[in-house]
Amino acid sequence: MDNARLADGLHEHTAGFAAAVENADPATMVPTCPEWPLRTLTGHIGQAHRWAASIVRDGPSPVPDPFDADPGAPEKWSAWLREGAEELEAAVRAAGDTPVWTFFGPQPARFWLRRMLHDTVVHHADAALTTSRAFTVAPDVAADAISEWLEVLSDPTTATLNPAFAELRGTGQTLLLNPDDADPGWHITRSPDGVRWTRATKPADVTLTGPVQNLLLVFSRRRPAQSVAVTGDEALAAHWLAHTAA
Repeated sequence: MDNARLADGLHEHTAGFAAAVENADPATMVPTCPEWPLRTLTGHIGQAHRWAASIVRDGPSPVPDPFDADPGAPEKWSAWLREGAEELEAAVRAAGDTPVWTFFGPQPARFWLRRMLHDTVVHHADAALTTSRAFTVAPDVAADAISEWLEVLSDPTTATLNPAFAELRGTGQTLLLNPDDADPGWHITRSPDGVRWTRATKPADVTLTGPVQNLLLVFSRRRPAQSVAVTGDEALAAHWLAHTAA
């Protein structure tokens, strides 16, 4: 996905998030983000976009606490969220190919555009599930979100950020995410050194099959595994999902 597509997706899902929380009670708890009310979820989105923009412009800064974010009055949430997404896109455009700080070492500024897009996609789903609004994500965005999350999980740095991710190491167990509306799938191996993966559709110990949107929602633990077809070692799939809570 090029920068223009990433930016389009960011704006689309920021707007979708804003629509999902419109007229909702800010104190409503978000089932898929335990302990977060909608106000905190909204604050996190705008805060994260601005934080990523500041990294691109000025370098690293401490990860902000979502409970410190102030999205303002609910009737102003949409504009506030839109401004944060626009700020991030502008920062990335200005940075061009200049490497910037990331958790995984210097990378092009587009890293943060992509990371924030997919964080927004998943939290858009959180908001929609909370307020019973419709949620859709384009297949190319959903597919890239799965790939991006696997890139994060397979980086050795990730286990140092969240010890639960170290439990994804294994002795060769394999999982396949098999989309029935895209090609190919994602073949994942739990190796002693960590997670390894490739875009391929081939036999695995457990296979999850369904639309790529559903696979993303299951993979990100926004929908139960029963939302897709699971064949093979169901305990292996359950273990994976239990240890990938971000």
